[in-house]
Amino acid sequence: MTFFDAYVGWLGNAYPWVKAAHLTFVIFWMAGLFLLPRFYVYHHATPPGSAEDRAWIERENRARSIILTPAMLIVWVLGLMLAFHLGAWGQGWFSAKLALVVALTGYQGWMGAYGRKLASGARPLENRTLRIMNEIPGIAAAVIVVLVIVKPF
Repeated sequence: MTFFDAYVGWLGNAYPWVKAAHLTFVIFWMAGLFLLPRFYVYHHATPPGSAEDRAWIERENRARSIILTPAMLIVWVLGLMLAFHLGAWGQGWFSAKLALVVALTGYQGWMGAYGRKLASGARPLENRTLRIMNEIPGIAAAVIVVLVIVKPF
């Protein structure tokens, strides 16, 4: 018996509620991951220091602090609870899903850092690159859904 095996089934009747809450906060997190890069595309076009620039900075900060960070933290807590309940640690589909969630968390960190660059007046990326970066969460979400529903390995 491994450490992880001791927790299999530990949620009992709370499992469907935890699963529903996890999915709800995944939706919130994904909404933020779709929203913030789009904000950056529009912000990128504003003159640094302008009133419009300051308004975008405020919007971006609110999106990160009200939507993205809380949703991501709750997704992680609930997701780990579900992983222990299911004993998913040794399953290939779960390892792939976990890797993608870690990557999305890193992507969110990158977006926070890029937002600070925009707020300082820097515009290091091309607008086209920002538009392409906006597609990352959607691709990751589609792959994660297949991994969780189909469990291909």
